[in-house]
Amino acid sequence: MRPGSLRVVVAGGGVAALEATLALRTLAESRVSIELIAPEPAFVYRPLSVGDPFLVAETRRFPLAPLVDSAGGALRAGRVAAVDPGERFVETDGGERVPYDALLVALGARGREALPNALTFAGPESNDALKAVLEEALDGDVHRIVFALPGGATWPLPLYELALLTGSFLTDHGTGGVELSLVTPEEAPLAIFGREASEAIGELLEARGIALHLQTTPVAFEGGELTTAPDRAIEADRVIALPRLEGPRLEGLPSDTDGFIPTDDRCRVGFEVDVYAAGDATQFPLKQGGIATQMADTAAAEIAAQAGAQVEPEPFKPVLRGLLLTGMVPRYLRGEPGTPKSVVDTEALWWPPSKIVGRHLAPFLAEKLGLSESASRVLS
Repeated sequence: MRPGSLRVVVAGGGVAALEATLALRTLAESRVSIELIAPEPAFVYRPLSVGDPFLVAETRRFPLAPLVDSAGGALRAGRVAAVDPGERFVETDGGERVPYDALLVALGARGREALPNALTFAGPESNDALKAVLEEALDGDVHRIVFALPGGATWPLPLYELALLTGSFLTDHGTGGVELSLVTPEEAPLAIFGREASEAIGELLEARGIALHLQTTPVAFEGGELTTAPDRAIEADRVIALPRLEGPRLEGLPSDTDGFIPTDDRCRVGFEVDVYAAGDATQFPLKQGGIATQMADTAAAEIAAQAGAQVEPEPFKPVLRGLLLTGMVPRYLRGEPGTPKSVVDTEALWWPPSKIVGRHLAPFLAEKLGLSESASRVLS
């Protein structure tokens, strides 16, 4: 700790945690001391995991400690299990009590199986199971694959990537006769990005021969049928679903029935003036890395101002940026929730053209890890 500096504790070691560390060090400089408490020793860059089974991309892992050090923080191993806002300390699962002047919770969300008997694609750990389905399709043992988006808080874009990449994979291997379908509660494909982007994605799915079932929530998969609400059944040999997400349910802080932490437009938690939260752990319904970085930036500006930095914090106003892998030319999507603004293009709409768009994190990862270069190779 630097004498006289504001003690900032960041719970988590993922995207929001690193973005907040970088933003704090940039805005507050030496006015803050930053300590990250993370349960894992590695930073996992997960957005490209959908490409692993198709050999078009790979999940990458990097030691977390040198990244945190380069970002201007210090790393403590452990998992934050509870918060005492009155006494201003967090308690780890190892029983350590770590005091703070300002706390940022960036613990992420946990995935749970949403459809029994379906393949729940949860990232790298699901690669072997998905590869097995692809092999079955190539061997002629599987003829109908359904991609299903569960209800509740989630991020739908990876499901569209899985469907499109599967279609391209089968075509590239000369395999026909496999019906692909996508089932989603959305009113339009990737409706969160706005009308223009949604219409373009709908046309892309139609051109690839992927059937689309909108305003349809998957309920159960059994006996070769996927039952849905409204009441209907879709024939399927295999169903690939995204997980249903749950929040961290952190003791000492408020949470909703799904465990997510409520925040205001300054990313403050409830009435706690020194506690903030960002990313998938919060009640904000869109669980995406770019959104997590924007929330982290909002919280970091508030904390920097508290530390005496000459900054003017602004409320959180989300802008969605999504890079859709299609197996051919990728699509860059941009939208602003609650407005009609929508853009879709085959050319990069931001730079570096990375999957996770963070004001500080994207250039940092490009410089330290070359992630923008690897993304460019995937997209070319």
